[in-house]
Amino acid sequence: MADCRHQWTMTNIRFGFVAFEKCYHCNRQRTFFSHEQVPFLGEKYREGDHFWSRVENPQSFQFDLQCSRCNCVEPFSDLMGLLHCTECLPDCGVDILRRQYEAARTWIVVAFGFLSELDTRPQPIPPRKLQILTDYFNQRRDVSRPRIAVISFDLITDFSQCRGDFLHDVGMLSQEPPQDRRPPF
Repeated sequence: MADCRHQWTMTNIRFGFVAFEKCYHCNRQRTFFSHEQVPFLGEKYREGDHFWSRVENPQSFQFDLQCSRCNCVEPFSDLMGLLHCTECLPDCGVDILRRQYEAARTWIVVAFGFLSELDTRPQPIPPRKLQILTDYFNQRRDVSRPRIAVISFDLITDFSQCRGDFLHDVGMLSQEPPQDRRPPF
């Protein structure tokens, strides 16, 4: 519904890993979501002219957002992850925007799509979906705390120099309770 003031909830949660693979024949890279129980880091296989090797596989999850008022569902299977800016490049568009938003008590996180072997940059998340994520993260926030803005990775011009941190929960797929997790405050 166009006139609904959406109240988003997370639904269709799927746990797994983001697989990062590299072809050592053509030097291409790709990422995808994997539901494997125990992904094998270093796995190598051939696919056509490509010789893929798994180089990284952080834990992650996929989800959709559903409005609890109108039942509208927005899929987010195209979202690879969110990145925290570490202020590594002062001339980076993300850091420039981060400083502007910081003055307004707003933290930014950068949304990334997946990278296919045909692309040189990750797929962009549409602006409408960035706004939905921003709304989701802020809808129940205490007004005394900073707001969150979800922005596109497009402002990062040189990924090879970026030292941002992907947000992920280490141990979220473990059957064992966390041993050394520190309290957030």
